[in-house]
Amino acid sequence: MQVSWARLGDAHEGLLSLLDPVERGRYDATVHPADQARFLVGCALSRLLLGELLGLPPADVPLRRVCPRCGGPHGKARLDVPPDAPVPYDFSVTHSGAVIGVAVCRGGQVGLDVEEAGSLVGVALDNAARAALSDTELAALHALPDAERPSAFLRVWTRKEAVLKALGVGLGVSPRGLEVTAPDLPPAVLSWPGQVTVRPRLRMADLVVAGVHPAAVAVTGAGAGAGAGPVRVEPSDGSGVLAGYGR
Repeated sequence: MQVSWARLGDAHEGLLSLLDPVERGRYDATVHPADQARFLVGCALSRLLLGELLGLPPADVPLRRVCPRCGGPHGKARLDVPPDAPVPYDFSVTHSGAVIGVAVCRGGQVGLDVEEAGSLVGVALDNAARAALSDTELAALHALPDAERPSAFLRVWTRKEAVLKALGVGLGVSPRGLEVTAPDLPPAVLSWPGQVTVRPRLRMADLVVAGVHPAAVAVTGAGAGAGAGPVRVEPSDGSGVLAGYGR
């Protein structure tokens, strides 16, 4: 499992040549420059990492995005392979604030999430917690001192979103039905949403980006490996990969 981290400031014009027509259309239609930069960094880093693994020019890596609900070109990006062919790698892109990450997994399905430290306080934290946590998790959060609640919530939230991304459902499934271990315990799923009828083999790991931003990765299927314990993560310098292309 490889996880690469980059920054908003790593976006540069030389990366635009990597985008396919669908990606370029989405990039051009994005209004805010920061959102454009996040999208560009995520697409470019994904293509550069996958291209190296597949032995392809990054612009030629075949990707498709299909929303499972509406069929539009904005779902989780995947390698585009023939229907009966095995998918050699799965990958997951995440961003929050100035942090962008890409996880690549061989032989399984992966989900990655990062949240910017300090992004939720006060009423925003309370509203997010009510929407995302089970009753048990919410009671545990409220039992903590006020100062500890933001970091505790973000640790739980990154785990949940990583799992939902690995399952390929995203927030189409309510995170309240997915219960995970307490923030101070090793990451694991305690209770699955009712919509998940097949309980997948899954391994997780907690991560911290730049020493402050909580993140989590989850892997299902064959890529999860056997046995208990966190998934093994090999970090890589996404900023360095992007800086070396197209300049």
